Amino acid sequence: MDRRHFIKNSTLASGAFLVPAFLKPLEALAMSDVSGYKNLVIVQLSGGNDGLNTIVPYGNDIYYQKRNAIAIKPTDVIKLNDMQGLHPDLSALKEIYDQGWMSIVNSVGYPNPDRSHFRSMDIWQTASASDQFLTTGWIGRYLDSNCQTFKPYTAIEVDDTLSLAMKGAKMKGIAVQDTYKLYQTTREPFFKDLVHDHSNANLSEDNLGYLYKTMIETYSSADYIQNTSKTYSVKGEYPATPLGNQLKTVSKFISSGLQTRVYYVSLSGFDTHVRQQEQQARQLKIYGDAIAAFIKDLKQSGKLDATLVMTFSEFGRRVEQNASNGTDHGTANNIMIYGGKLKKAGFYNDAPDLTQLDDGDLKYQIDFRDVYATLLDKWLNVNNEQVLAKNFAGLSII
Repeated sequence: MDRRHFIKNSTLASGAFLVPAFLKPLEALAMSDVSGYKNLVIVQLSGGNDGLNTIVPYGNDIYYQKRNAIAIKPTDVIKLNDMQGLHPDLSALKEIYDQGWMSIVNSVGYPNPDRSHFRSMDIWQTASASDQFLTTGWIGRYLDSNCQTFKPYTAIEVDDTLSLAMKGAKMKGIAVQDTYKLYQTTREPFFKDLVHDHSNANLSEDNLGYLYKTMIETYSSADYIQNTSKTYSVKGEYPATPLGNQLKTVSKFISSGLQTRVYYVSLSGFDTHVRQQEQQARQLKIYGDAIAAFIKDLKQSGKLDATLVMTFSEFGRRVEQNASNGTDHGTANNIMIYGGKLKKAGFYNDAPDLTQLDDGDLKYQIDFRDVYATLLDKWLNVNNEQVLAKNFAGLSII
């Protein structure tokens, strides 16, 4: 088989293994002291999670008037204060909330919202305005802004593809779902031959030079990730779900000392147009059980104070239920932030205002880019204007 044909049609060329350009060969890697190293974990809930049935405004009669069939009954709500509480299938998060490791930010959105899954997700992942189209993600631009000083593996998505959020103009994160499988793939004889002997290839043809460079970096990256992370065995118990497995992998990476700042995981299935109660309940239980296990595991391993977790969805749902006992695409939503160093645990702001709607949708009160600005300025230690193109004030959460 022609080697150039192999590269152009391999999983590397398709982007299954994406490695940041600043990675050095393994021989140049050396673990440094990572005490005090802060980690950001982003959890994406794809499909547009219904925030009103997640953080339930059970103290508001309008909520029950608008949702006579799908509202969570007051007796079933896990009450957090006199107005709001958790969906019953988020019961695992009650302990996390009571410990002060959870903050809930209501009415998060952006001006002139878009109700398309794809466009709204692009807006959240790129941190653009609704009328602005960007090709780089906000985490990718964070990598770009500090490309000369970062250590390897600064951003890892636990998946087999890389989200737009993780792609910068110069730097990209790395997508790794199975560390051992990646390691084995790069140790196949044909792969090793391509890495160590590419003198016969025309490196200027079809960007083969870039592809060979990516292969070399993938080879050394797989070795580094596998041999670093295998030194630690996760002690916490996780649910046997895809999200549980993803967060277990993140815990292993964090506790083994992998030199990473940002981790990205996702859970789909939140587009609840029909029979929302059953579908959302199932997905929320998967989410709540996995997050609770992750937070408690980090606490046990002593890594919770150095870890911040943010959960978001591309939009919320409309306030009023539809004719199919579901909800249609809406606008503003709540986000959840978890960690051991929260400045304001519990509710950051008031419950959504159900009396002042915008054509049946919640009005946003907090721009999601203010949330990002907070994470950039106060956790990742980079001026948010470098990443967001304008300065956002941020929030007093951490």
